[in-house]
Amino acid sequence: MNASNMPFRTTGKYDLVICDIDGCLSPESHAPINGPALSEIAEHNRQAISNRDRPVVTLCSGRPIGFVECLSRLTHNTLIPCIGENGVWIWRPADNSFECEPAITEEHLEVVHEARKLLRSLYQARGVIQQPGKSASVALYHPDTEYLRSIFPRIADEFQKQGWPIRVSMTWLYINCDLQHVNKGTAIERLLAETGIDPKRTAGIGDTMGDRFIAERVSWFGCPANAEAEIKKSATYVSPHHEVEGVLDILRRLST
Repeated sequence: MNASNMPFRTTGKYDLVICDIDGCLSPESHAPINGPALSEIAEHNRQAISNRDRPVVTLCSGRPIGFVECLSRLTHNTLIPCIGENGVWIWRPADNSFECEPAITEEHLEVVHEARKLLRSLYQARGVIQQPGKSASVALYHPDTEYLRSIFPRIADEFQKQGWPIRVSMTWLYINCDLQHVNKGTAIERLLAETGIDPKRTAGIGDTMGDRFIAERVSWFGCPANAEAEIKKSATYVSPHHEVEGVLDILRRLST
C-alpha cells in the first residue's frame, strides 16, 4: 500500500489508530491473551476496511516482528503496515513484505552484536534472558522484576562507557536496549509517508513511556487504565478499563 495507489480515508474523524500490544492488546506477562476481545477488534477492522466508516487499527510494538505480524493477522488488519521491534521492522499485510529501518547500518548491527555478548557475560549466569527474535535490539527478561530494575543503571553506564549509540529503557517486565536513532516514532513517520495518511487524522494507544513516541506523532492519544502515570499525562482520554477492554472502550469513542 502506498499513497499513490491505495490511499485510505474514512468518513469519520480518524483514518488510523496506532496501538501498542503489551499492556494494551495483551498482557506483558505470560498470562493468556483475551481471544474474544481480539475478535471484537478483528470485527472492527473488517468493518473499517469494508465500510470505511471507522479507523483501522494497526500495531506498533517492541515485540519481535513475527509476534506483531501474528497479532495483526488475528485482528484482521489486511491493509495497513504494522511496526515491530520498537521501529526496526515494518510488515505490510497487503503483500506480506518486510522492511528493516534503512538507517540501520552494518556498523549498527555490529554494535548490537557486541552489546549482546557483553550482556551475556554479565548476566546470563544470573538468569537474565535475551528475548528471542530480535535482530537490531536486545530485550532482557528475568522472573524477578526487581532484580532487573536493579541492574538497569549499570547497563546504561556500561553502554555509555563503550560509546555505543544504544537507548536503555524499562517496560513493566523488560529492559529494552535499542539503537538511539530508531524508535516507534521513526517507524510511524515511515508508515504515514508510505500510506499517505494524515497525522492529523491518526490516533494512538499506549501504556508505558516507550509509547511517548506514538503520542508525539498522532493528533489524539488514549491509554487503558493500567497505563503508567507519566504516559497518562500525554493522553486525551484515559479509559476506566484495563488492557484490551480499555482499547475497545477507546475504539468506541473514536468510532462515534
